[in-house]
Amino acid sequence: MSELERTALYDLHVELGARMVPFAGYEMPVQYAPGVLKEHLHCRAAAGLFDVSHMGQVVLRPRSGAAGEAARALESLVPVDLLGLKPGRQRYAMFTDDAGGVLDDLMVARRDGDLFLVVNAACKAGDIAHLRAHLSDSCEVVELTDRALLAVQGPGAEAALAAHAPGVAAMRFMDAAAFDSAFGPLWVSRSGYTGEDGFELSVPAAGAEALARAILADPAVRPIGLGARDSLRLEAGLCLYGADIDTTTTPVEADLGWAIGKARRAGGAREGGFPGAARILRELDAGPARRRVGLRPGTRAPMRAGTPLFAAQTGGAPVGQVTSGAFGPSVGAPVSMGYVPVDLAAEGVTLWGEVRGKRLPAEVSALPFRASTYKR
Repeated sequence: MSELERTALYDLHVELGARMVPFAGYEMPVQYAPGVLKEHLHCRAAAGLFDVSHMGQVVLRPRSGAAGEAARALESLVPVDLLGLKPGRQRYAMFTDDAGGVLDDLMVARRDGDLFLVVNAACKAGDIAHLRAHLSDSCEVVELTDRALLAVQGPGAEAALAAHAPGVAAMRFMDAAAFDSAFGPLWVSRSGYTGEDGFELSVPAAGAEALARAILADPAVRPIGLGARDSLRLEAGLCLYGADIDTTTTPVEADLGWAIGKARRAGGAREGGFPGAARILRELDAGPARRRVGLRPGTRAPMRAGTPLFAAQTGGAPVGQVTSGAFGPSVGAPVSMGYVPVDLAAEGVTLWGEVRGKRLPAEVSALPFRASTYKR
């Protein structure tokens, strides 16, 4: 077995009493002493600090021309409008394959002269190889291995971070900007994976622990582990790659069609031109056969990933499957997501999840389960 990697905050996690677990090739904190439920609720009420340094940070630098050339090149791999992305803004995207499946989802920010990408930890080696295989003639693909990535999320996030980078207070959701700090140059986006207002910040690895300690010195901020990160994103209706989306799901099936701008759709200025375009554009027009939906189980026990879903309490074959499920501390009830045929995807439809041989009711619900608090 290959040795697990450690982030720049590993020693701090241990000092703070984190329970460390293997995750995407790294030793990562799953929870701290308060536990997942209290960490989750604290992030919703005040602010949480997350170490997300295991994720990939990549710069896409055009070999000639401005950042627009990098955006044009990257559009050949994603169905998203990147030429329309203005400097200082960030956008959600996904790499697709020739069958229309999702290879990974990612964030893309436009900076002066290049694009800054954040990709999932388990996919980063494949993503970087994918970028280099297809874009090396037009772009330099640079993995940043000397920077850490932190997230500060929750209603107290702005005040906690503004104490060290005052300019962040003027940012709006999905803005991205550079700031000087006592911890080195920061690259900050007003975004996150919790449904809360907050920030993700790239910092030189050498300054990461000092920055984390400085943010944690704010009494509103507590460290939050992967366990609460997962329940927070689930309540926010956000997909987890490898669970809710993968190469067997298209962006339209995953209800991510909102990310595909008019310019890339049928009749748009740059229609198609990305892997799997024929299927994805067809599904955008005619609709997919199945769709990701929210589910509210009718019991106190969560319906977790892998739970088969049925159209009736007895008889019949499964019609779908739960892809994510847990207790939602902020909503006080179990919540799940999964894929079902479109004729069963309407809000209020009752489905039946089979848990330990018994079918239990689950009502199709709108997503997110809890309204977001992004600063628009």
